[in-house]
Amino acid sequence: MKIVGIGATTWPEDDDEDVYQEEQLDFETGFGNIIVVDNLPVVPREKFEKLEGVIRKIYGQIGVIKDDGVWMPVDAETQKTLGYCFIEYNTSQEAELAKEKTNGYKLDRSHIFAVNMFDDFAKFMRVPDEWAPPEIRPYVPGENLQRWLTDEKARDQFVIRAGSDTEVFWNDARQLKPDPVYKRAYWTESFVQWSPLGTYLATVHRQGAAVWGGASTFNRLMRYAHPQVKLIDFSPGEKYLVTYIAMNQAILVMQITGKVMRDFRGSADEFAIGGTGGVAGVSWPIFRWGGGKDDKYFAKIGKNMISVYETEIFSLIDKKSLKVENVMDFSWSPTDPILALFVPELAGGNQPARVSLVQIPSKEELRQKNLFSVSDCKMYWQSNGDYLAVKVDRYTKSKRTTYTGFELFRIKERDIPIEVLELDNKNDKIIAFAWEPKGHRFAVIHGDSPRPDVSFYSGLLITLAGFQSSLLKGKQANALFWSPTGHYIILAGLKGFNGQLEFYNVDELETMATTEHFMATDIEWDPTGRYVATSVTSVHHEMENGFNIWSFNGKLLYRILKDHFFQFLWRPRPPSFLSPEKEEEIANNLKKYSKKYEAEDQDVSLQLSEQDREKRRMLKDEWDKWVNEWKQLHEEEKLERQKLRDGEASDEEEEYEAKEIEVEELLDVSEEVLSFEFGQE
Repeated sequence: MKIVGIGATTWPEDDDEDVYQEEQLDFETGFGNIIVVDNLPVVPREKFEKLEGVIRKIYGQIGVIKDDGVWMPVDAETQKTLGYCFIEYNTSQEAELAKEKTNGYKLDRSHIFAVNMFDDFAKFMRVPDEWAPPEIRPYVPGENLQRWLTDEKARDQFVIRAGSDTEVFWNDARQLKPDPVYKRAYWTESFVQWSPLGTYLATVHRQGAAVWGGASTFNRLMRYAHPQVKLIDFSPGEKYLVTYIAMNQAILVMQITGKVMRDFRGSADEFAIGGTGGVAGVSWPIFRWGGGKDDKYFAKIGKNMISVYETEIFSLIDKKSLKVENVMDFSWSPTDPILALFVPELAGGNQPARVSLVQIPSKEELRQKNLFSVSDCKMYWQSNGDYLAVKVDRYTKSKRTTYTGFELFRIKERDIPIEVLELDNKNDKIIAFAWEPKGHRFAVIHGDSPRPDVSFYSGLLITLAGFQSSLLKGKQANALFWSPTGHYIILAGLKGFNGQLEFYNVDELETMATTEHFMATDIEWDPTGRYVATSVTSVHHEMENGFNIWSFNGKLLYRILKDHFFQFLWRPRPPSFLSPEKEEEIANNLKKYSKKYEAEDQDVSLQLSEQDREKRRMLKDEWDKWVNEWKQLHEEEKLERQKLRDGEASDEEEEYEAKEIEVEELLDVSEEVLSFEFGQE
């Protein structure tokens, strides 16, 4: 892999010559992590240490200052400071953030800091004495980053990582194969990640993260120099990128353009609270985004508080955190600025557990539900924000066992009513729960392995007896995967169930297909709900690595095997611009729209048939060629065979002479003594 220099780091090379020249320039200077702070007090030697302590206190809160990283020049004659100092940080991002935060900082009435980057001095010194008009470059429009959505075949893209290669493909289901788009070796050092709307593909490197875009070119759009970055996260609207360094417990929140908006530092214990997954004991994401697709708020849970920040000012709302004693978990509504909080029960039962709904930014409590004898609690938002399902595990009276029930909050209704759902068998273990996307139904796997039951409930159909449901008994399933459009679900048996798959139509309550992908570790629907990818990654298994692509109703379309297979990710699609009414109109007139595609499907079917016939012809030609080669070899060895048979030619059947030969063989000899009586006639 070719590498070009960027300061003290290395990045995969791209084809932008201007960027390359700029990178070389950065490499030659290499002082991007140093700032110059001017307008400091001029003090004698005896006050030198005190002033340095004040400076370290101010600037040490922003980033990690290197050892001996503060230098204040001293006048050789007066032995007093010169009124400025140099501060060296570990990274250039910390230095830039320090400049942004402290330029204009008022130490006292007479000393207001003026902060500049050290590299800026060299840049200003290169300014010519005489003005010259800038070179006007012709405008070259950039690539439309959403062009991949206009594919004539309405295909979707996906990215895979196998070995050292990262590849992007079109899912060409009609041709029953993936269509290559882009391939690059050593494109990332750990993982890749699509942005939530599919605009960008992020890669992670030792020197930081980078984002790439396009339908087929995948040019590098931006790089974020955050050395030793371990985790990244996009905001839902793709306006911001969050990066995390485990080495010094640092988090940067940046605009997608690369501008650092806020940095956070804390202990591993602080960053381990909440979240769903991460590295080195750190839950991720640490910050959770709220306010819908506008990226208006983000929040972090802490000890006895939840800190909610507003992106317009990147500061705490009302300049203070939301105080919640013993808060354990929280989650945002996917569509509205509403927080759901869970507070566990205090020891001794003096205070019950509770789930609260809080409006942001007013911090008004919209609804609260007290819960008793709670051992655990999980919250599940429906994708439209219409419902919040709270799964509550409660202790029995003996405190030795638990049972599970659900509290269903109806968010959009007046006063937010709450419905209670308990399974017919309270002792059933809840194995999996999932809402129908954009719908009102949810599915639950419950019971004991190896054949638990699956129940489907409707949040709309409530009778006097409770929720109306349907029950599927004895399924080999431990995971649920709804189609992004609803209506269909995969009941999957992963891990111990070795990849059992049941494609189920929830509208008709019927099984469409029952099959398996042996040892499958991951399942992901494409964003349109037309296709499903199942994969076996080498993280869990070393054999059968690769992925299968299925139709929504469980037909296997094609299978790709890849050694050292690590990742499969569909490229997300942004929400449709069509109104619900227009989508309903299209659905009602689907036959009119489908004629064009039916004709195309027929052409593809004929093409595939022709391809199949061509494949058979090729196989027959290979067979005939093999037979002819052996016939030729047989003919070439004819004389040798005659020689071995003493000149007899016996290759042709008519040259043989049939003779009948009788052979007598003595099988056995036996003697028998016969006795006769004499004197008789």
